[in-house]
Amino acid sequence: MTKPILLSTPHMGDRELEFVKEAFDTNWIAPVGPHLEAFEQEFCHVIGVNHAAAVVSGTAALHLALQLVGVESGDEVFCSTLTFAASANPIVYLGAKPVFIDSDRTSWNMNPELLRAALDKRARLGKLPKAVVVVHLYGQSADIDPILEACNRYEVPLIEDAAESLGATYKGRSPGSFGKIGIFSFNGNKIITTSGGGMLVSNEPEIVIKARFLSTQARDPAPHYQHSEIGYNYRLSNVLAGIGRGQLRVLEQRVQARRRNFEVYRQALGELPGISFMPEASYGRATRWLSCMTINPYIFGADREQVRKILAQQHIETRPVWKPLHLQPAFAQYETVGGEVAEELFACGLCLPSGSNLTNEDLERVVGAIAKICSVGIKMN
Repeated sequence: MTKPILLSTPHMGDRELEFVKEAFDTNWIAPVGPHLEAFEQEFCHVIGVNHAAAVVSGTAALHLALQLVGVESGDEVFCSTLTFAASANPIVYLGAKPVFIDSDRTSWNMNPELLRAALDKRARLGKLPKAVVVVHLYGQSADIDPILEACNRYEVPLIEDAAESLGATYKGRSPGSFGKIGIFSFNGNKIITTSGGGMLVSNEPEIVIKARFLSTQARDPAPHYQHSEIGYNYRLSNVLAGIGRGQLRVLEQRVQARRRNFEVYRQALGELPGISFMPEASYGRATRWLSCMTINPYIFGADREQVRKILAQQHIETRPVWKPLHLQPAFAQYETVGGEVAEELFACGLCLPSGSNLTNEDLERVVGAIAKICSVGIKMN
């Protein structure tokens, strides 16, 4: 049977099992423990922030972040449209209304000019959003400086959804470290994983203290169980934090492996007619969490969906780039600013197998399969 080549699989190192075994040997199986505290501290050091709270998912971290900046029912929250639904779902959890902002072509991330214009318009109407959620897409930072400047002008808190961009840089700093709050994901397909997990970070200690409080069922300091607020069961376990500590130690190796994958694809396929790759903005380093390309069907000879299906028949997993949230049925009733760029990227964008554990043979198989489709497609025209 042909070996499947999957999109992005977990890649374990040598230390993860040692840390997990230590948790078992010391019986620190309950949620809070020494690995959890160490993971938070080590993560802060890696990305250059002062405080962090490890939770069960990036979605949980974003839910807490929105609540911590005061988002309530009826509020508006500006959000990137070219992203996974988890970037906007927590907005709706709180009864707020997302307003989706289109991408730029430089980074595929939120367009700073559209954001500024939308904030200016809302300011004139006296109806500023309660927060802005900017997503750092596919391992590349958004253009933070003008986004942060626009938010600061109107004192609108910026939340950075850096779920896909751990290990990336923006002018030498880590995405997720610029806004009021940053969130990260350690889902199984991310650049490092804790199986499931996430992190909320901030340079404001009171924010992270409150996040920990809310993530442990908002239990008041008392000898009995007393609760003055509604909380959540969101704290990451000590065992999974042990996995995270091991994964952090190989983060740079994982980034380099994924960047290598991208370069193999770019060099082998970049000259094919109709193929373009997600650009790397000049202001930072992309991790290439996923290697993304666009296909012009009129030049290439086959469209994105035809290519995806042919590769699937050969047990090569690819996926379209994110369907813009303003096109999703669940969010169809909400306002969008722009949208044309995100729609175009979705129509022609394809994510290639990108795992840091791909072999040379895997990459050659993917490249060969796409090159063959191009050749056949051109002949069919």
